[in-house]
Amino acid sequence: MISDAHSGLRAAIERVFEATWQRCRVHWMRNALAHVSRGQHTVVAAAIRQAFDQPDRASAGETWRKVADQLRPRWPKLADLMDSSEHDVLAYMAFPRQHRTKLHSTNPIERLNKEVKRRADVVGIFPNEASIIRLIGAVLFEQNDEWQTASRYMMVDAFAQIDHEETDPILSIKAA
Repeated sequence: MISDAHSGLRAAIERVFEATWQRCRVHWMRNALAHVSRGQHTVVAAAIRQAFDQPDRASAGETWRKVADQLRPRWPKLADLMDSSEHDVLAYMAFPRQHRTKLHSTNPIERLNKEVKRRADVVGIFPNEASIIRLIGAVLFEQNDEWQTASRYMMVDAFAQIDHEETDPILSIKAA
């Protein structure tokens, strides 16, 4: 499950879904850059992105901690944020490389929500609840078809590569 760091969302995900939680990388970066002056945003963001460019979770974690240590003298609050959120922000790194771009942020669901809103705004006023459900259902079916065929949003074959005994324990789902 991917979300921002809203404590209620996170608690619900852990309690109801018993799933791995990924903090949205885009939202996290906005929060992180709030600790830095505007003129330094580009430099600091580039330094942090070094961790995101690593090939595996171990390398990403090592780079993350080095960057945090480099930033600590000038921006201690940012370094503290990095220390406390490393596992939340880098959770997606435990999955196959080809899925990581889909798992590190809430962008795909935000794009879907924007498309539903765009289509609903065209209609304006719906005559009844069933009509809006039909429209939203059609948009969701269309997006589902696109994800499964056109762009191969999440290739199921790649999940077979995950060896649950050797991967990061973050992938394991708690038993009910």
